[in-house]
Parts: sequence; C-alpha cells; structure tokens
Amino acid sequence: MSFASVQDAQDFLAHNPDIELFELFILDANGVPRGKLLHRDELLAVYQSGRPLPSTILGLSINGDDVEDTGLVWEVGDIDCRAYPLPGSLVRLPWRRIPTAALQVSMHPQQGLPATVADPRHVLVRMIEGLKAEGFHPVMACELEFYLLDQRRDGEGRPQPARDADGGRPRSTQVYGLRELEQLEPFLKDLYAACKAQGIPARTAISEYAPGQVEITLEHGDALAAMDQAVRYKRLVKGVANSHGMQACFMAKPFDHLAGTGMHMHVSLADAAGRNLLAGEPNDLDGPAGSLLKQALGGMLASLLDSLLLFCPNANSYRRFQANSYAPLAPTWGVDNRTVSLRVPGGPAVSRHIEHRICGADANPYLAAAAILAAIHRGIRERLDPGAPIEGNGYAQAKTLLPTEWLTSIQALQGSAWAREALGADFLKVYLAVKRAEYRQFMAEVGEQDWRWYLTQA
Repeated sequence: MSFASVQDAQDFLAHNPDIELFELFILDANGVPRGKLLHRDELLAVYQSGRPLPSTILGLSINGDDVEDTGLVWEVGDIDCRAYPLPGSLVRLPWRRIPTAALQVSMHPQQGLPATVADPRHVLVRMIEGLKAEGFHPVMACELEFYLLDQRRDGEGRPQPARDADGGRPRSTQVYGLRELEQLEPFLKDLYAACKAQGIPARTAISEYAPGQVEITLEHGDALAAMDQAVRYKRLVKGVANSHGMQACFMAKPFDHLAGTGMHMHVSLADAAGRNLLAGEPNDLDGPAGSLLKQALGGMLASLLDSLLLFCPNANSYRRFQANSYAPLAPTWGVDNRTVSLRVPGGPAVSRHIEHRICGADANPYLAAAAILAAIHRGIRERLDPGAPIEGNGYAQAKTLLPTEWLTSIQALQGSAWAREALGADFLKVYLAVKRAEYRQFMAEVGEQDWRWYLTQA
C-alpha cells in the first residue's frame, strides 16, 4: 500500500490558500464514503501520522448501523485504527460554497488493524499484486450509468426525473439523444470542469435508455488508479448534481418500468512495458493472445456465481435482471455482442479487452474489480476454457441463468472455498456479516408493497 507524502499536502496548501475545510473519507464495503470534516490546520498531521478512525467505520450496514458479527464492534472495543492519505486524492470540491477539498484515506496495513482486513481497497491491491507477480499488469476502466432526479418527489411521494434546462421534464426514452444532452448542458459543463480539476479522465457522454439516465465513460488505465477515479467520480457526480438542485442516483433499479443502471467494467492485461497481452483479432482465438483471453473469460465464467454478490450487493440489484433489457441474465460470452454477460468488443487488435456487463451501478468499484481480477487469475492458472462464444440473441440461447435473488448470492459467496482463498477469509467474515444483517433487516421491514398485495386479500 502506497501512501501520499507530506510534501503533497504542503504543496496543496501553498497553492490553495483559500481552502478552509477538508472532507476526509474512506470507502466502506458498500461503497459508502464515511469520514470527518477537518479544518485547514489539521491537514498536515494526517499526512505525518495518519488519522484515527473507529474500527466500526468499516463494519457498518448500508444504513449506517453497527454489525456486531463483523468482530469490529464490542470484541475490539471500537478501537481507533490509523488511516493515511492516498496519492492524488487531495483535490478541490469546486461546487462547495465554503472553500473545501476532499482527501481519501485507506487503512494502514499494521496501524489500521483490525479494520485493515475490511478495507475494500486493500482487497483490490492484493489481487493486482498477485497478477503482477506473474507478469500480468491489469488495465481497467469504468462505465457508470446514473439517473438525474429532482430533489423533490412527485405528488405521490415517488422519485421523478430532474427538470431539463428549459423547465420541462424528460418523459420519453431517447437513447443517444442529442437534445437530451443539450438540456443537461449546465450540469455537464460543471461536471466536466470538476472532473478536469480533480484529474478524472471523463470522456464520452451518452443519453441512456430512460428519461434522465446518463452515462459518462472514464478512460482506461492502471487498474488501481482507474478504480480510485471511479470512486471519486461517483462522489463528484453527486456533488455537482446537488449544486444544480438534482440528485444523482446510482441505485441499480430505481424504477420498475424503466432501465436499470449498470457499471460496465473493461479489463485487459499488459506486460511490464504496457503492451496489451490480449491484443489480437477478436475472431482469432487460437494464438497466444487469444488463448490468454479465453483463459481469462473461462475464469470469469467459472467464478461468476461465487462472486455475484460483489457485483450485485443489494436486494434492489437483482431487480435489474430482466430479459431483453441489456442487463445480462446468464454466464455467457460473445464477440461484439451486447446480449451476453462478458463481451469482447470489436475494434483495433491493440485495443482488445473484455467488457464485464454484470455489475450494477450500486457495486463498490474496488470489490467488483477485485473479484474480476481474482477470477481472471484463476482462469490463467487453471487454463480454463470458456466454451464457444454466443452468436446472435444471448437471451434466447441461455441454458443456465444467473440468480435473481439476493439470498442465493449471499449463500454462494459464503460457501465458496475459492472466494475465501482469493479474497481472504478475514475480509469475507466482515463483508458477509454486513450482508446477512442487511438481508435480515430488509426482509423484516413491512412496507407499501406488502399492504397493496396482502392487506385485504390474505
């Protein structure tokens, strides 16, 4: 684990004399940023000797409740664990009224114990180091979809699309619509400016498959740096949206009748000099590059059920899986085919990579990436064969379907010997304790749907 130098903080303070406050945050297993608001004169100490954070901060449910079974609460007395700043994470938050900057931290490998084992970034670092030790340098990128919603609910208390620049609301699905992007110009202008200020390589913007749904692609690069950027990008999108009177929603399926929101993960392997080891023609899979690509696909398919909870972590995540929705339903792969779970895009041979299309936008980028890379490593080590690629409609040809129920994925991860070895038993103890607690709480809650279905009929 590499942490930032004190000089980074000194240079930032010198170049940003107006900054008054710093948001110090760490990302928990659910992808929720948690931390503290610091004053300017507290910053240098964080770089010099770290910042103590309670052990429970990485063992909370998505609602912020302590989960006792994690072992991070009473057993350790909610002990302070030291976290240190990550390189490149000290950036301005240009949408804030009070001059404020953000600072991401991660637990120290020793001083951060026992919470270190629950830090999702550490899990990803271990997967990357394992691949690099065998000469494989993972390259990744994220495509994150999100909805722009009004901060106010409609007359029935339901979320609704945010107003366009002309004051109206988007009502129809205009995928790839240019007018829809034009109506978002004030938001997009500030978003791209904020991305530039924070060094986040935001590229193509697309109007997606539902009113108010947007996707902006991030450029590929070193896997750890790419996931760091994805984490900070989500916070940035939410902050800029809030400043425009909107709410950016990364929920996997916020509306039953509209498209879900996904996080497509693009991955390839390079050598130490940066050359793409998967480079080759997509339909020529007999050469060295094709064989390596097939092994990577074979590992990803073989490990898919065991790691599905990391791609689809919440009860709502499974509502996204519907036929003919561009969300995958089966452990399938294909070449330039958007009806499968693992797609090998076309294009120049040098750009050859795999697009993993399973994750919801609610997934933690660190954990999703860690599971993908662990599966690829498995495929290479065991020389796994993915079988023949799907041609045509992958939905119609699916022989085995992915689970569409949360508990099945929890049980699959819990019972996976491969996942315990690959991701770490200590991490899984914490993660599964959180997910089991959330499942029990979710299933115990009686709400509107129960009343509609059963109040008078049962």
